[in-house]
Amino acid sequence: MPPRIRDRRIQHRQRQHPSQDGDGVAIRRLHDFGGGLDPFLMLDELQAEAGDDDIGGFPPHPHRGIQTLTYALHGGLRHEDHLGHHSSIGAGDAQWMHTGRGIIHGETPFTDAQGLHAFQLWLNLPARDKLSAATYRDVRDAEMPRLTAPGASLTALGGRWRRADGDAIEGPLDALAGAGGVAHVTLAAGAALSLASDATTLLAFVFDGALTVAGEPVARGELVRLGPGERLALGSPAGGQALLLAGEPHGEPIAHYGPFVMNHRHELDQALRDYRDGTLTG
Repeated sequence: MPPRIRDRRIQHRQRQHPSQDGDGVAIRRLHDFGGGLDPFLMLDELQAEAGDDDIGGFPPHPHRGIQTLTYALHGGLRHEDHLGHHSSIGAGDAQWMHTGRGIIHGETPFTDAQGLHAFQLWLNLPARDKLSAATYRDVRDAEMPRLTAPGASLTALGGRWRRADGDAIEGPLDALAGAGGVAHVTLAAGAALSLASDATTLLAFVFDGALTVAGEPVARGELVRLGPGERLALGSPAGGQALLLAGEPHGEPIAHYGPFVMNHRHELDQALRDYRDGTLTG
């Protein structure tokens, strides 16, 4: 007999909270630097009103030991770093940054007719990659494949995503830490979507409307972690949107201080010394 397919159930819930960072941007944050979301660390939701031309954004600052993934729904962000990269992402685009040993960058958000609505996700790098070379990649909306079902769509930024009936797609970002996958799901009122996923870590964050995840209601601003299984059921009585995050935990110690994420305290101390003496990125 074929193995029984298990439906995944909600194991843990977490609500986002307001946070202060940068200038002129409202931030609502979810984070767990204790390993509860491994390989993910933090998810910021960034918003500003349409016509707000007084956004200072995020002046040049360092990172070491992580990857960031920035995804814009409305408006966008301009990026500049010490490697000489200059680029912008707009509505529907994403930018992936592998900070490795170190990168110093700044981000300036901008609005469109619907304001600014974007997300930045932090992924933890495994110990073997924390001092690797820094790099980054922009991905445009048109490059992202989509899965569809009646009243439902899934946009794959990275990773492999499969409907329970077999259709599958792979997002263009293929080097996300922890075999990571990131997708944007939109459900119309009354729609449903059933996905096949046996990723060890599977998270759903509802950012618009409300969804049912594994048969339970999940409100806007809630992130849920799913337990083990092979199938995830999503629905929405009145319509909603969510980000789905999938990956494999590193299972390593996490030491965090500001923009640096390493495995041990002495490595954080070294990162601070390197930043002060100008060798963080060298």
